[in-house]
Amino acid sequence: MKIALVNSYDIIGGAARAAYRIHQALLRHGVDSTMHVNQAEVDDWTVQGPIGNWHKTRHRVRLNLGRNAKRPLKTGNPVIHSPALMPSLWPMRLNALAADIVHLHWINDEMFSIADIGRIRKPIVWTLHDMWAFCGAEHYTEEFRWREGYQRDNRPDYESGFDLNHWVWRRKRKKWRQPMQIVTPSRWLAECVRESALMRDWPVTVVPYALDTDVWRPIDKQQARELFGLPLDTPILLFGAIGGSRDPRKGFDLLQSALQHLNGEIPSLHLVVCGQSAPEEPPDFGFPVHYTGRLHDDFSLRVLYSAADALVIPSRQDNLPNTGVESLACGTPVVAFDTCGLPDIVQHQKTGYLARAFDTEELAKGIRWLLADRARHTELSANARHNAVTRFAFPAVAARYMEVYRTVLSQKPPYKTFPPSAASCQRSI
Repeated sequence: MKIALVNSYDIIGGAARAAYRIHQALLRHGVDSTMHVNQAEVDDWTVQGPIGNWHKTRHRVRLNLGRNAKRPLKTGNPVIHSPALMPSLWPMRLNALAADIVHLHWINDEMFSIADIGRIRKPIVWTLHDMWAFCGAEHYTEEFRWREGYQRDNRPDYESGFDLNHWVWRRKRKKWRQPMQIVTPSRWLAECVRESALMRDWPVTVVPYALDTDVWRPIDKQQARELFGLPLDTPILLFGAIGGSRDPRKGFDLLQSALQHLNGEIPSLHLVVCGQSAPEEPPDFGFPVHYTGRLHDDFSLRVLYSAADALVIPSRQDNLPNTGVESLACGTPVVAFDTCGLPDIVQHQKTGYLARAFDTEELAKGIRWLLADRARHTELSANARHNAVTRFAFPAVAARYMEVYRTVLSQKPPYKTFPPSAASCQRSI
């Protein structure tokens, strides 16, 4: 079986790293897998990037034209918008490959136009890393136009100017006439697909992200803290996100509120923020805060997870964050809100703590509960590691993808619909 994975990048960003790990898992499983990207950073012959300066220049031009197309939209939604407007040569290249399946991932930044996706003539599996595929141009949203259909009378008040999201959604509906096999890393995102006006009749199944748990494993906590210059004998809480506190979806302000409830209760607590350097005027948490900046290599991240007593994910909206999967593999329990894809990472009071969504007092309670008992923490750490090896290790994830591939190759449209889960997309609110 020959699989062609397609992603805008190979290791730049969370979706790219997740796609590359799935590619590695398939290779380890004996699958003939290649990865095709617009920008290649990793030194790996199985990853094929643009060839020659002309292709690179063409991509930069298309990227700038696509970004300019967003300017007429005035919106208070801070997330990325991708119009997917500019045509490319990718359909021709993929159709010419000796591949049995084209496995799409995060293909934005004008890698494909919407029409390009409809021109692929090989069987498609599409792993969604956000909501873009069934939304308009937005990658995440707390509105429900994607469920109702993008009509002129359900546009949010914070948008004005050209209705880019309505226009992009209509283009998807027109160009994607044939259902594709959708895969989501979380039950929440699968339920969003099933409830969407665009993809509700498309086949969807849940396969989590893959991680090499032979590499991602715990190291000695004392050594890990020494390497980062962290105190050796105090509880340490870790928060990590690209951009650190700057993305409102990641809920840094909710963590700040939760820590205020702990002020005076855990006087020796330290917070480590990964993903940004110290700001010019750091906020006062009442606890010492250490900023690591962005860490680009797996070993440094593995050391940092091992140094912490718990990772906190206070996200308002998230799919299946790599940080949670990596933390469990390093034996570090996770505290998070019971929302979106986070219940697919945290088993309540077994591998961490799930607080009521956006209840900062409950989040503080979870942090307190996890740090209060050393014996309980040791058990949670062991459970976290076991859970990661069982669910996210390369062999487990590759086997699930092989099942999806075989199902797609054995069927002619309309494809079989996989059974629904108990999750609800309402958790996004």
